[in-house]
Amino acid sequence: VQLQASGGGLVQPGGSLRLSCAASLSAASIDIMAWYRQAPGNQREFVARITPGENTIYADSVKGRFTISRDDAKNTAYLQMNSLQPEDTGVYYCALLPRGSASNLWGQGTLVTVSS
Repeated sequence: VQLQASGGGLVQPGGSLRLSCAASLSAASIDIMAWYRQAPGNQREFVARITPGENTIYADSVKGRFTISRDDAKNTAYLQMNSLQPEDTGVYYCALLPRGSASNLWGQGTLVTVSS
């Protein structure tokens, strides 16, 4: 199983980026899809998650700025990030929970740098 995250880059404060996470699993095999991030020197932290029924949960730090979505026809999750701030800088990882499993599968991460 592979998770391919993409879309990271360098953006100025106030800017936007859209991350994508493509999974090699079929949508029928996927339960929750999620994004986490890890800033330099910090532990990995939860950002957002979405269920097959498109119920979403966000970390307080990104509510109102980030939007998670999924396209089951493409086995892909997205993270639209608006009003980016320097504290959003870090490596963003996608994760998915296969149906019937208790453990996440992880992608390789994509670097987001917010700087002027």
